[in-house]
Amino acid sequence: MKLKLGTNLGFAINRYIEPEIWAKIVARDLGLNSVQFVADLLNPFLPEDYINKMTERIIDSLNKYNIKIDSMFTSAYTRVNHLMHPDKQAREIWLDWFKKFIDMGQKFGAKTLGSHFGILTFDGFENNYDFLVEEGVKNWQKLSFYAKDAGYDALIFEPMSVPREMAHTIPEAIELMDRVNADCGVPMRLCLDVGHAPHPDYRDPYPWVEKLGKYSPIIHIQQTVLHKSNHAPFTEEHNKTGIISGEKLIEAMKKSGLDETILMFEIGHREHYDTEFKIIEDLKESADYWKKWVK
Repeated sequence: MKLKLGTNLGFAINRYIEPEIWAKIVARDLGLNSVQFVADLLNPFLPEDYINKMTERIIDSLNKYNIKIDSMFTSAYTRVNHLMHPDKQAREIWLDWFKKFIDMGQKFGAKTLGSHFGILTFDGFENNYDFLVEEGVKNWQKLSFYAKDAGYDALIFEPMSVPREMAHTIPEAIELMDRVNADCGVPMRLCLDVGHAPHPDYRDPYPWVEKLGKYSPIIHIQQTVLHKSNHAPFTEEHNKTGIISGEKLIEAMKKSGLDETILMFEIGHREHYDTEFKIIEDLKESADYWKKWVK
């Protein structure tokens, strides 16, 4: 089993948005060379000339610090209805947005790209579920062929925690993946998150990894407790009460038949005096913890 350790760049949103700074933090403070780029740092809705300028800065920073963007993902501000929006024009706008995001990732050398599958409004969930889910499937299929032409290996989606945000049970995650893969360019895979607290019958994260790990080229890791998604760091304080341990997670991945994956930190800090000034310190301690298992 081949494992790699990296970090989602959500920690950098509005704090360390300069590529020269987040790249330096990842390489020198955390000792990592793999990142998952998030759209909130360079949104495809921005003007093309600005995107081109920032793309050059990002590539220069990646080269300077020997960092690879392995995947592209949506994040805090881009966690929206997108491909399952109730309005047809909005779905078309977001389909184009994802194509631009794929183009951006191609320049960075990314090989996977994704998001949540799509989010239904309450009205959409109650009155238009089948149609909007099918729209989501068709849109991901369109993107899979676009991604193939751009040189990607796979698209990925993240199982979420409530029914209208999709894939909140293991069977539903498999069903959505299979529906996209019935007619795809690159395959649809998963981006598991060990902290998501879905359907009450599926709150233990380890069965998710045992059953679905082999479909997950990226796994988000965070420290958490059983009924929440805390996105806490792997510090001594949080590890005392948290349910995620390196030893148990590695064992679950082995049971899944997984061959290769990247464990990506998805650690969040609230804007609070108790945590605001400990971000890099906490991330470094988390990286040091996981380096016991991922060399």
